[in-house]
Amino acid sequence: MATDQIRPSQDARPLTDETMVINIGPQHPATHGVLRVRLVLDGERVVSAEPIIGYLHTGFEKSAETLTYQQCNTLTDRLDYLAPMTNNLAYVLAVEKLMKLDVPKRAQYIRVLFSELTRLASHLVWLGTHLMDLGAMSPFFYCMREREVILDLIEAAAGVRMNPSYFRVGGLAYDLPEGFHAKVEAFLKDFPRWMKTYRNLVDENPLIYQRLQGVALINRETCFQYGVVGPILRATGLALDLRKDEPYSSYDEFDFQVPTRTEADAFARFWVRVEEMYESAKICQQALEKITPQGEYATADRKVSLPPRDEIYGNMEALIHQFKLVTSGFPVPEGEIYQAVEGPRGEMGFYLVSDGGPKPYRWRARTPSYYNLQTLPVMVKGGLVADVITAIGSIDIMLGDVDK
Repeated sequence: MATDQIRPSQDARPLTDETMVINIGPQHPATHGVLRVRLVLDGERVVSAEPIIGYLHTGFEKSAETLTYQQCNTLTDRLDYLAPMTNNLAYVLAVEKLMKLDVPKRAQYIRVLFSELTRLASHLVWLGTHLMDLGAMSPFFYCMREREVILDLIEAAAGVRMNPSYFRVGGLAYDLPEGFHAKVEAFLKDFPRWMKTYRNLVDENPLIYQRLQGVALINRETCFQYGVVGPILRATGLALDLRKDEPYSSYDEFDFQVPTRTEADAFARFWVRVEEMYESAKICQQALEKITPQGEYATADRKVSLPPRDEIYGNMEALIHQFKLVTSGFPVPEGEIYQAVEGPRGEMGFYLVSDGGPKPYRWRARTPSYYNLQTLPVMVKGGLVADVITAIGSIDIMLGDVDK
């Protein structure tokens, strides 16, 4: 199609013989998912960029309104399939607030442990793929190797590696298996050595400095305008982190720092996430020390929690109760609530409206990638085509929570 037949974006200058329109994606490894970016170029310079979304067409928010509150949990895993545990946590906390449910401390600590393990696993995928986008191949294999260890820990507790739905309304699906503490201890012992390997590959590496410094700039005011959160905002110097500012699940009992930088470019976002990995490991160690080997892992409220298995096998009333909870769900008092947590990509929140039944009347997700992706045109305007790839990687988008 000739360039004069394509309508330019509003922020683009009129197309001339000197400009050209190209598409990156939707099938392109550097878009980190099914994303299409429509670029208007003047030579190698970006005149304008337009992210085009919707290729996943998931429809999670309307689908959730046909499911019981407990069944909705499976959808939260798939919004951001690299950070399912933090999605689970935001959702179950919202329902628990509506129901005024108290969750045992031990379950809260376990939730913190898995949330931070999830953050590490997500950042490992970002680190490996981002560096591969820039031309460094080896770190990707190392990062995938370490992520496998975390997925093994998740599988040990939840039974599956991805999309575990391990956090449930009222607590957890299962208790921790025997020997789990030792496995996490072994991981945390090896983690500093693994991080040293990554740092040896990237510290003082001219590739990192040439491709990231001064690239994909976005200031704090623009972040506020677009609702940008997470490492992108913290890379502008603002230490905004819901784990500190609005603590949940006993995060106020943990000692950790919120890494920030002030350069507001891809370089700053890179190091903010790297430093966050150290802080997450620190939180995991503290959580492990707080989790007792024995104790409650779910609320004792039988209107929400399934009966123990040993009761089901010998008690007809318990079997009937389990059947009703699984098939019909539990009623949630009328009201509305918004609850957010600090996910790997920023604020992950759920807005729920209950009409008093077992299914949500309205179910809306505030997903960080949806807001963060809007900054791409600002970041890349006036830059080079190669900088578009850098910018996408530095935003760390997840198309599952964009096309929600």
